[in-house]
This record gives sequence, C-alpha cells and structure tokens, in this order.
Amino acid sequence: MAQQTDEIEAHTPDWPPKRRSPLHAFLESGAAAGVLLVFSAALALTIANSALGIVYFTLLEAKVAGLSVLHWINDALMAVFFLVVGLEIKREFIEGQLATWSRRALPALAALGGMIAPALIYATLARSDPEALRGWAIPAATDIAFALGVLAILGSRVPVSLKIFLTALAILDDLGAILIIALFYSGNLSLPMLGGAAACLAVLIALNLRGVRLLPLYLAIGALLWFFVLKSGIHATLAGVALALTIPLAGRGAESDEPEHSPLHTLEHRLHPWSSYLIVPVFGFANAGVSIAGMSPSLLLTPVPLGIVLGLFLGKQIGVFGFAWLAVRLGLGTMPAKATWAQLYGVSLLCGIGFTMSLFIGALAFANNAALNDATKIGVLAGSALSAVIGYVVLHIAGRHLAIPEEPMPATVPRKRAR
Repeated sequence: MAQQTDEIEAHTPDWPPKRRSPLHAFLESGAAAGVLLVFSAALALTIANSALGIVYFTLLEAKVAGLSVLHWINDALMAVFFLVVGLEIKREFIEGQLATWSRRALPALAALGGMIAPALIYATLARSDPEALRGWAIPAATDIAFALGVLAILGSRVPVSLKIFLTALAILDDLGAILIIALFYSGNLSLPMLGGAAACLAVLIALNLRGVRLLPLYLAIGALLWFFVLKSGIHATLAGVALALTIPLAGRGAESDEPEHSPLHTLEHRLHPWSSYLIVPVFGFANAGVSIAGMSPSLLLTPVPLGIVLGLFLGKQIGVFGFAWLAVRLGLGTMPAKATWAQLYGVSLLCGIGFTMSLFIGALAFANNAALNDATKIGVLAGSALSAVIGYVVLHIAGRHLAIPEEPMPATVPRKRAR
C-alpha cells in the first residue's frame, strides 16, 4: 500500500488533492465567465429600457481622446481579447489538441460546416436587401464562454472528450471569424499606415526569430502596431492576433527551457482572467443594450433578425453535426471518446450560441445603420438563448443514464476558457 501511494504521489502533480472552496471550483469550471456574460447582457438590456437608458447611450457615445467610449471598448479592449484568442490558437496548433492533423480533422470539418450553413441560411433570407446581406457572417460565429459554461453546468453528464472537441472547434471557428473580419469587414486602406503596421510586424517577427523573450518589448511594439492598424482601415483588433502569433512559444525539449514558462504561456496566463471576467463582460454590456420601445414582434420576421436566429439555431446544428457525422462516416475523423451521437448533437446545438463574436461582426457590418444594428442584437440574443436552452435540454436527457466520473482536462487544454 505504501508503495502504491508513493507511485501515485510521484505521478500526480497536485498530490495530495487540495480542498477548494465552492467559489474557487465555480470559477475554474468555466461556467463563471458564461454566467457573468449573461448577467452583463441582461443588465444592459434592463438599463437600455429604463429611465437610465439615455445615460447608458450617452455614455457610450462620449468622446475620450478622439474616440467614443464604445469605440475604445470595441477597438482597444477587444484587441486584448483577440490577443488572447491568438495566443490560444498558436498554443493549440503547436503543442495542444490541434497539434496533429488527426486531432484537427473532426473539429476542423465541424467548424467549417458550422460557418457555411448559417451563412447560407442568412444569405438566402437577406438576398433581396444588399445592406442586410452585409451581415451574412453574423450567425457563423460561436461563443466559447457561453458554450463551455453550459457544459460545465452539466458536469459529468458530458464526457471530457466532448469538451475538448468543443474547445478545438471554437478555436478554429475563431480563426475563421478572424479571416472573415480581415477579408470582408475592412474599410478604405491607408498605405502609409499599412506600411507602419508592416514595419512593426517585421520587427516582431525578427525578435521572435532571434530568440528574444522580453515580453515588455513585444507589448510595446504591439501597442504601436495597434495604432497603425487602427489608422490603416483594417480593423484594429486584428493587431492583437498578429502580435499573438509572434510571441515566442519554446518547443518541447528545448535546452535549458521550460515551455510552461515561455513568454506565450506567461502572457496567456496573465491575460486570461482579465479577458474572461472583465473585457468580455464589458463588451457584452456595451453592445447588448438595445431599446425595444416601439418594436413589434413582427420585427423578428424581418430578414436580419430572422436570418440570425435561424442561422444560429438551425444552421449551426445542421452544419456542425452534419459535417461531423460525414467526417466520421468517411473515416476522416473519429468520434469523441465515450460520447454518443445524441451528445454530439447537443454540443452542435450549443455552437449556436454566438453572442460575443456575432455581436462584434454585426457592429462591423452595420456600423452606419443603427436600425439594422439593433435588429442584429435582437437576433443574436434570441438565437443564442434558444440554442443554449435546447442544447442544455438535449445534453441533460442524453447524459441521464450515461453520467461518468468527472475527469481532469488534459494539461494542454485550457481549464478556464472564455470568448
């Protein structure tokens, strides 16, 4: 018995197990970020439709250093959010769950289907209105904070393999959204500012290639990169992604190097709580507020909100589940361990929660059309809520007789992941 105990201690990094408070366990489960985001959105809706509504909208339009408060949130704070997203994408592709093609296949194909089907549904409904058609990418995004939050609430009813699948899918979905923003939602380009941005990026790449690991230097040049990108006509948040891809991540087995202490891991670890518990909720609060005074239920039947609702709720489940099923049947991917088709379908429903990125793309698509921007918010909130509720019910029923003991997430998968 003593020998067995010694072996357990030797192979268990956190032995003996530490007692955690209920609050600590809740924060680490992934549900906290989703709950906070729901609360911030609900608070914004409540205030926007109360006597404080005028204060809410006036504050968002107030100018600070030449930009409105809303622009500072969407262009500056969200650049940090995209920096975190970029760090996670890079880490997962190099040493995480997306490090090999076999691991990428199923979530990659599911993510592709989850972007194509919603966009086609939206485009079909909005095809007669060129202005509304600009929002075709709105229902193509998945909000990882909400989706993983729902899975965390379900606990052992959902196998860990499905949580890994959803995390990988959402990361690839984020990558697709980043490409869409770069290609389809950029304004008139300024060549001098693009040149400045290119010079900053070249310096960052050179620092990486020379093995420089000073995070403050990367961040200082990254701030300059953000300024040039902001003025270039490309959306400023893409500077966060570009910076993330240049932050060093030492490979496994490097001499006198500890990968877990690399600049990328350090920065991701420090920024994750700020992104999850401050930046994303602030973004939700600033962008979810919409006054419904004078709006009739018939608004939901107009192309923009209807296309978003059907794109998120129907398009996501059709695309994600359909492409995943096809990948497994054709032998291009393998079914997540200990998961059933019903559970995979439930996760496909959760992919229809598109809050953060959908609102962000909507703000870009309809930046000069307040009415369509408000319609976007209604559609995103309705479609995301419907997907969350039905997805939870399906997974709760599917896992009723299949609950398994809670397993730890693999070390390469982030335990606290929020979008």
